Amino acid sequence: MTDKSIFLTGGTGFVGSVVLNELLARGYQVRLLSRSRKLDRQGVRTIPGDLFDTEALEQGIRGTDAVIHLVGIIREDPSKQQTFERIHYEGSVRVIDAARHTGVSRFVHMSALGAREESPSLYASTKARAEGYLRQSGLDYTIFRPSIIFGEGGEFQKMMTQWATGKAFPYLFMPYFGRGFWGQTPAKVQPIRVEDVARAFVDSLEMPQTIHKTIDLVGPQSLTWSQMYRQFSKHVTGKIKPAVGIPIWYARLLTGLLPGSWLPFNRAQVEMAGQDNVSDPKQIHTYLGWFPEPIPWISEPVNNQDTPV
Repeated sequence: MTDKSIFLTGGTGFVGSVVLNELLARGYQVRLLSRSRKLDRQGVRTIPGDLFDTEALEQGIRGTDAVIHLVGIIREDPSKQQTFERIHYEGSVRVIDAARHTGVSRFVHMSALGAREESPSLYASTKARAEGYLRQSGLDYTIFRPSIIFGEGGEFQKMMTQWATGKAFPYLFMPYFGRGFWGQTPAKVQPIRVEDVARAFVDSLEMPQTIHKTIDLVGPQSLTWSQMYRQFSKHVTGKIKPAVGIPIWYARLLTGLLPGSWLPFNRAQVEMAGQDNVSDPKQIHTYLGWFPEPIPWISEPVNNQDTPV
């Protein structure tokens, strides 16, 4: 148990709610930045505001022991000022600057596996630029780069469930973005449990060896998109649903021609899904002292063929 306090952004989201629970379970007091929700929970003080409310940020951060910054988006909505540039980069800069101005040096940051400034995906490039700003801030940072995060309530798991049960377009199959003219070759992924992500964030608060480190968060199981879809559909329905490769060039074309509301994916997702999203899970053990748990429904590939079926 501890008497320390943490300023948390993104604490009402999928990952953030699990991080919040982990913090409270270990006795931390949490100041939670929230635009609209006030959580009536022991140990939580809600700070009304958002990433661009300097007064709220500094009020919330001042006097705490560390900042955990989790806010991110997977789809842009310019009508609501939700763009990758604004949320991932500009919003992170605001939180980092507020920590510096209030004298709070410990900063734990959520990035993404595959983040790099030269990435064709704005999602990944803006994440990388935020990393760069944090590294030059003078703060005692830890940057975590998770792969796909699985858990109850996660948007990606919800989408896969709808595809597997035929309740969402394209209804008859589960689509992935494949490399090659016909989309035959899928990239590899290495999903991780949301509970392990939360554990890593909270563990790092008490581990000086994680300061000034960038740590990939991946699970122990590496498989292709199509293998993952087939296994997940068997887990959910008891039957293997076809996984069909959509060529990346064709998916790019669709994102350029059709309104975003017409598609279940965006350009950033297409670009990132075409690249391997894997790393070495031993990093977690090296810096945190434990290995991530496997996802129970992932085993040996139920169908090793990665061509469209």
